[in-house]
Amino acid sequence: MATPDMLVNALTTMLVTLDPPGLAPVFLGLTVGMTAVQRRQVAFRGSLIAFGILAVFALFGSSVLGLLGISIGAFRIAGGLLLFWISFEMVFEKRQERKEKTSQAAITIDHIHNIAVFPLALPLIAGPGAISATVLLSGTLPGALDRALLIGVIALIMLVVYATLLVAERLDRFLGVTGRAILTRLLGVILAALSVQFVVDGVRSAFNL
Repeated sequence: MATPDMLVNALTTMLVTLDPPGLAPVFLGLTVGMTAVQRRQVAFRGSLIAFGILAVFALFGSSVLGLLGISIGAFRIAGGLLLFWISFEMVFEKRQERKEKTSQAAITIDHIHNIAVFPLALPLIAGPGAISATVLLSGTLPGALDRALLIGVIALIMLVVYATLLVAERLDRFLGVTGRAILTRLLGVILAALSVQFVVDGVRSAFNL
């Protein structure tokens, strides 16, 4: 049974990995020229699709790893290292640049009404880091009720993401360049600590320590 500490850890990990404030300026760039109603539609569809992707990985991610012969310990180490790289990018302001480049490339390739699917839902919201974090968390919450609680956590985070996208323009003006830089670096440090913990837990599990 999941403890309150485990649920708080899951909530923190997903919140920091998804980084809703960091999505706000990218979302504005993706939806330039759209009306408020169109932006709401894109934000809702993108958040809903991203929730579906992460929910599937929460339910079946560990089973897929088992079929591939990958132990949860090994995946915790790999996922922890990936999350650490994301935290490194956040601290040194590399992740935002990559997200903006991804969004700019997609606008020239995809028609604007498809941006809710790509690149908003995948890979900007439900990207490799979020998927890895979801599978890692599902491995620590093996019971059916625990998985249901994890999906509830993901749903809560997606509501936060959706709400953030709705107020993206105001949030971007409020934070400004300095505010975004401070918040991103702070979240990056927290994610670095969480990722190291995943690696430590993975080593213990893999080597039965």
